[in-house]
Amino acid sequence: MGLRDLFCEHILLQSCQYLYLPGKKEIMFDKTAYGIVIAIIFITLVVLFCAVLVKLYIHKIKTYTQVIYQKDVDFQKALNETIVETQEQVLNNISQELHDDAGQQLSAINFRLENLKLDSNDFRHALEPVSEAVNELSRSVRNISHSLNNQLLLRQDIIKAIENETQRISQGSSLTIQFSCREKSSREFSTNEKIVIYRIFQEAMSNILKHSKATFVDVRIKTQPFFEMTIIDDGRGFERVLERQSLGISGMEHRAAMINYRLQINSIPGNGTTLTLAEQRD
Repeated sequence: MGLRDLFCEHILLQSCQYLYLPGKKEIMFDKTAYGIVIAIIFITLVVLFCAVLVKLYIHKIKTYTQVIYQKDVDFQKALNETIVETQEQVLNNISQELHDDAGQQLSAINFRLENLKLDSNDFRHALEPVSEAVNELSRSVRNISHSLNNQLLLRQDIIKAIENETQRISQGSSLTIQFSCREKSSREFSTNEKIVIYRIFQEAMSNILKHSKATFVDVRIKTQPFFEMTIIDDGRGFERVLERQSLGISGMEHRAAMINYRLQINSIPGNGTTLTLAEQRD
């Protein structure tokens, strides 16, 4: 073997040792795996960061929506309170006018009639029915004035006020009214609740007197755990779609909604009417 062959064999041997050097393949693999791990960690951090940003944005939107909703609720509540106060002020003014103006004029008319009866015996019998009619009208005006004025209502319990009103209506009409309250003691009601409940009761009783031709009315109230008032009459009933506006049902529903109550009316022609006013359950 010549010198040239020996040199080539030596170079070939060195190359083989370099290619198959122990640990070289493992070092190259470790560097590749390390790069992959770094890339995975980086991508994971980016995804988590984006997720946190999205979550914070969604939370901000929800918080903003809740704030807007609460402001809208507070505004609607304040508006409803203002509407109720305005309506009650108008009714109080009417009540005062009836008491001071119409009431006094009727008293003056009755006084003159009594003087005429004293001055002439001939007029006594003729004026007697007129005098009685004026007295009856004076009592009616006084009762209307009291029913419109909410000061008496606000000073007493709402349940007692409704019971007193049923007695007044029963005594002044041919209507028999049965009143019952499940609880002996009433719960606390806000001013708006007391006013709206009482006005809806008055409207319902007015409809019964004017339109139902009923002879008996059952008024049931319970205050625990939620307030509920049910008014049942044995009148002629009505078609709700046809008489909705004339009976003021929309107005009563609107009043109930203002204090977060629910008004339900069930009526069948010939089978009476049932009205239920109930506190909404959250």
